[in-house]
Amino acid sequence: MRCVIARYPFELTRDGVLASMAGVKPELVTGDSVTIGRRRYPVKQVGEVITRQDRRDFTGDEVTRSMARLGFTCHGRPEAVPPSAPGARTPLQAASELLGSPGPQDA
Repeated sequence: MRCVIARYPFELTRDGVLASMAGVKPELVTGDSVTIGRRRYPVKQVGEVITRQDRRDFTGDEVTRSMARLGFTCHGRPEAVPPSAPGARTPLQAASELLGSPGPQDA
């Protein structure tokens, strides 16, 4: 499939992307991402590997659009986890209470 990334045309196929990303360790996902195989990669990392261009030369949207057209699952920016309220129980404390065993507060 013909895809334009950073004003350059690329003939990309699903199998070609899978082959290019084989053996590439995913970086920490902080923004948009795409699932390739069983791994979740940042879109900028995928774009850099498949186009061999610097990440500053293209946008994440260009790569996301291309990957979606090839049938890969794309994900938006992960939601931030809200900080817990003061005095709230931790999951460990809640589980300890449910099990009836002494928790960290009883130590």
